Parts: sequence; structure tokens; C-alpha cells
Amino acid sequence: MIIIPIKEGEHIDRALKKFKRKFEKTGVIKELRRRKQFDRPSVVNREQRMKAIYVQKLRQKEL
Repeated sequence: MIIIPIKEGEHIDRALKKFKRKFEKTGVIKELRRRKQFDRPSVVNREQRMKAIYVQKLRQKEL
């Protein structure tokens, strides 16, 4: 459950903005979209390997 402290006299727009920001940080929407379709384990592993290679190349360029 998300709890947002609201000060006395604070605008509802500001409270809503705080709620949205906190809700995004929890990652609920991202998780729902990820679970919407099934990805085969081989595809997931391939994507992880490609991402690791990409990050490794970026780090090598920095040095």
C-alpha cells in the first residue's frame, strides 16, 4: 500500500504528482506489461546476453 503524507493546505495536484511518482517507483505497471505476454526462456536469456555485451562495450570505451 502506498502512503503519501499530505501537508495541511497542500494542493491536490501536488499530492497527485507525489502519488504518481511513488507509484512509478514501485514498478507495478512495468511488471504488468512484462507479464502480459509470455517470452520463452531462450529469448529472455538472449536479450540478457545482448544487454550484457552492450554494457561491457560501453564500459570498455570509457577506459
